Amino acid sequence: MGEIVLGSMASMLICLFLSPRFIAFLRRREFGQNIREEGPSGHQTKAGTPTMGGLIIFTAVLVPFLVLSDHSFAAMTVFFVALGCAALGFADDFIKIVKRRSLGLSARYKLVGQVLLALVLWWVARHEVGLEPVILIRGLDLSFDIGPVGYFVLVFLVIAGATNGVNLTDGLDGLAAGTSAIVLLTYTAICYITVGQQDLALLAVCLVGACVGFLWFNAFPASIFMGDTGSLGLGGAIGALAVMTQTEILLIVIGGLFVIEALSVLVQVFSFKTFGRRVLLMAPLHHHFEMMSWSETKIMLRFWIIAAVCSGLGFAIYQQSVGG
Repeated sequence: MGEIVLGSMASMLICLFLSPRFIAFLRRREFGQNIREEGPSGHQTKAGTPTMGGLIIFTAVLVPFLVLSDHSFAAMTVFFVALGCAALGFADDFIKIVKRRSLGLSARYKLVGQVLLALVLWWVARHEVGLEPVILIRGLDLSFDIGPVGYFVLVFLVIAGATNGVNLTDGLDGLAAGTSAIVLLTYTAICYITVGQQDLALLAVCLVGACVGFLWFNAFPASIFMGDTGSLGLGGAIGALAVMTQTEILLIVIGGLFVIEALSVLVQVFSFKTFGRRVLLMAPLHHHFEMMSWSETKIMLRFWIIAAVCSGLGFAIYQQSVGG
């Protein structure tokens, strides 16, 4: 328990210490966010706000985790996948900044990168950690053998889904950082109560501490955005944790808010292409409420509450499934 507390506090304090200097550096280099013209009109005032704050988050996690961890295969692989996803996000952010546009790395290259990272995660989970190629339905005590190929497809879908879910949620000040911290805190508890997963708990709680420290500067009005560097990296960490804890299906509940945000986009696109009508004023869902004149702070806090309810329910299901 001591290492868990120390890791979270160290990550938070490192993030608090580094952020002002990193923000000043980005301002000097004019590495600011480009805002989509079709977005909410109020967001135009955010143009030029420093981005790529995900670099601070993962730098803050790096030292405490590597110093305090036992460097287990599972934890190191989760961290590698998170860093790999963050690298994809960094490339995306950098292209946006250099080319002064709101579109960065092409979807093709992101897909290739996610497939390769999923392959590494799949290999370690199967051959080093020894996980069986099954889908576990927590709470119903059901399992289905899907074979090695089916298991790889599952791992890829979890990584792609988690990264895209967090990325879509990253549209308001403090929203993605806060909801990610809630989900990661749930994974800290899941790993802590599971025998042999204390190293994963340490990594998860270091990410929580870094997210909380980042929120000091990312809460409304944000002094810095995490960018795709942060959202893809955090999504990769959450997805990889789900694989290593065999909670791939339960992640739909634990990360329920991310699922809702992603579904809101799918429903909006389907409705418009099929019927020529929009269900929401704007997608993802948080922008719909913005268009209804809800304040960013109101949306952020209510979405945090929804994320906490989903995560609490998911943890209760997991605890019941392991007989806790």
